[in-house]
Amino acid sequence: MTWIITKYFLTAAVVVLVSELAKRSDRLGGFVAALPLVTVLALIWLYVEKQPQEKIANHAWYTFWYVIPTLPMFLVFPVLLPRIGFWPTLLACMIISVICFGLFALVIRRFGVELL
Repeated sequence: MTWIITKYFLTAAVVVLVSELAKRSDRLGGFVAALPLVTVLALIWLYVEKQPQEKIANHAWYTFWYVIPTLPMFLVFPVLLPRIGFWPTLLACMIISVICFGLFALVIRRFGVELL
């Protein structure tokens, strides 16, 4: 139980760190948020918990493919935010990400990468 609490605390600390940095500097906050900190932590947790190397490698592999269709959201968000407000923009970006993911998964399936 202590291990799970430690994992939650450290992982939450990363999110708090990013949000605090973003308050002070848009660029620094964006830079740190763009780092794959959650993925790195997940890889560390998998390794420390003695998961097979194949499972750890698969996590990194699929993370790469899942990140690509989320990128348009970061371009659409600043355009929509002043027009429709925060919550509608967030919802629209989530929907856009899901649509992009579905289309991306269909396209790369032709190259032998199965995401769905």
